[in-house]
Amino acid sequence: MRITLILACCLLCTSCYNIERNCSEFKTGTFEFTYVVDGIEKTSKFVRTETMNIDYFDNKIDSASVRWINDCEFIQKSLHPKSMAEEKAIHFKILSTAKDTYTFEYQLAVKEPYNKPRIEKGTAKKID
Repeated sequence: MRITLILACCLLCTSCYNIERNCSEFKTGTFEFTYVVDGIEKTSKFVRTETMNIDYFDNKIDSASVRWINDCEFIQKSLHPKSMAEEKAIHFKILSTAKDTYTFEYQLAVKEPYNKPRIEKGTAKKID
């Protein structure tokens, strides 16, 4: 009986928790994204409009088209790919939002038949 009561309380507490997702506030703007390459933390900046994404990283500029699926998901495809890997579209999904940040996950938009999908997560901060 005691275990059932504890289990019911835990279930009740977790079922009431809703993740905030005000994705429309993060569809456009200027953002910062921090990532790690070879153990070194780097920060890049990107500007996103309804149809474009312009990345500024390591003194380089890269642009991509953006096609929104819904308020929280979009497909991004490089406009000037320099390799076969850059030609592949990427599916982004906003998982949660806060005051000026959002957490997202991304993966290849088209599943590769013999490879396990690689899903990465990150957090971006809106700076403008």
